[in-house]
Amino acid sequence: MTTTTGTGLSPRALARQRRRASVARFWRQYRAERAGLYGLTALVLCALLALFAPLFVGSDVSSVTDAPGRPMQSPSTEFPLGTDQFGRDLLGLVVWGSRVSLLVGLLAAVLSVAIGTLIGVTAGHFKGWYATVMMRITDWFLVMPTLVLAIALATVMSRSLTTTVVAIGVTTWPTTARLVRAQTLAVETRPYIERAKALGGGHWHIMSRHVLPNVMPLVLAQTTLIISSAILAEATLAFLGLGDPTVVSWGGLLQDAREAGAVSAGDWWYLVPPGIAIAVVALAFTLCGRAVESVLNPRLGVSR
Repeated sequence: MTTTTGTGLSPRALARQRRRASVARFWRQYRAERAGLYGLTALVLCALLALFAPLFVGSDVSSVTDAPGRPMQSPSTEFPLGTDQFGRDLLGLVVWGSRVSLLVGLLAAVLSVAIGTLIGVTAGHFKGWYATVMMRITDWFLVMPTLVLAIALATVMSRSLTTTVVAIGVTTWPTTARLVRAQTLAVETRPYIERAKALGGGHWHIMSRHVLPNVMPLVLAQTTLIISSAILAEATLAFLGLGDPTVVSWGGLLQDAREAGAVSAGDWWYLVPPGIAIAVVALAFTLCGRAVESVLNPRLGVSR
């Protein structure tokens, strides 16, 4: 027999109704953030472009042997963004490179936030020697230059997309860990946590059912902010020649342009398009992150 509440709905139906109302309320508040809407629009367009890139340019766009043009052609009606040192269409390369750059940025950000959330929640819950050790490790990562650590990891590991994701993810989590631990400590002082402990709730129950749902808004906002940094880090590693040489990415295009002498030769079309793409996507994620942060935690005082 299914129990119902005073509204005539079952507990599960009532929970779904509340989640839908919460999502609708979030969207209403997010729409008031004009900068966030601009960022979201740009991200949707970039995501669609990356998703349907095979329909626009084809998977053979990176082929060196079947390049359609002459090396280093300036922009023209046939090649709107010119060609690279092998005669490949730069517009197609930029479109195809969006797939790798966005994918690596998203995966690295998810890995970074997952590590930071795990350490932050457990350190805030267990306290004692465990929290001390975890926070000292976090402090060590905070004072070390993130890019230097990522370069060191990418150097000693094989050059692949997995290496890039791991190198970025395991070096950018300390900020998330600090923020999540502070929020966890605040949540742990609330009366319902004491009631859960008095009723026999274990560590896993308290962390998963009470603490984690309350820190998720912070985690979501932090994720959107970290993605932009992860995309920039991927571009930096690729530019330094530490990315996967078999795939096309925006950072890899900049590395190819540097090796081809585009800077000294004044071949701006080889440098500007991938650079602008990186800047636009990073800015869009930052705008979305600040908008989400403002909606989920208006007490932070993020200006609208």
